[in-house]
Amino acid sequence: MSTIIAITGKGGTGKTTLSGLLIDYLIESGRKPVLAVDADANSNLNEVLGVEVERTLGSLRESIVNAEYAEVNPIPPAMSKQEYLSSYFGSAVVEEDDYDMLVMGRTQGKGCYCFVNGLLQAEIGKYAKNYKYVVVDNEAGMEHISRGVLPAVNIILIISDASRRGIQAAARIRELVDELNMKPETVKLIVNRAPGGEIEPGLLEEIEKHGLDLAGAIPIDERIYEYDRDGVPTIQLPPESKARKAFAGILDAIIV
Repeated sequence: MSTIIAITGKGGTGKTTLSGLLIDYLIESGRKPVLAVDADANSNLNEVLGVEVERTLGSLRESIVNAEYAEVNPIPPAMSKQEYLSSYFGSAVVEEDDYDMLVMGRTQGKGCYCFVNGLLQAEIGKYAKNYKYVVVDNEAGMEHISRGVLPAVNIILIISDASRRGIQAAARIRELVDELNMKPETVKLIVNRAPGGEIEPGLLEEIEKHGLDLAGAIPIDERIYEYDRDGVPTIQLPPESKARKAFAGILDAIIV
């Protein structure tokens, strides 16, 4: 059975960077193979990992939904929609040495996607079984999980910045997990970019007020900014990176 880990949080908290570091952590600790899933329409997990993406599942899904209205139907006459999706699903998978990557792509446009989402759910479910861990970089609303396209999640890591509003946003995401009846085994809060790697008392009070389970804090790391500025994949951060070391310590306590 695969362990599904979802990383979520409001935009700008650094969750995509941490998703990349989580994937690297799993690989370096021998927990491979790993499937990386970019489920945030505004995300750039491929840049954090340093890989090129040519096809997304979103474009595949839309081509099926809109096939009958297209000038040229991409689905051959003798092929069903399910056969078409299965045959092209593999082309959306980016294969690396120790992990593979799927990009969900843009959210749904016009038309009925229920049938195609069901096909995708079945295909992704079969595919995920080939991996020890599946890491999903989500938007705050966790749309692909809520629609049932992605498998049930075992661990949810909610990322917040070191602000009161950030903690309040994290609390709303925690409430959404319950509303969606997701029932993960573990839900943890991680405070990212904490000055000095410490959480001030007022912020701790806010965390306790909302009943969030704090896993730890990650300090501000100037190297992450430098790597992003220079277009260097974040997973190339050296072992002595403050953020990498702090995050690894948090993960050691969560992933056993």
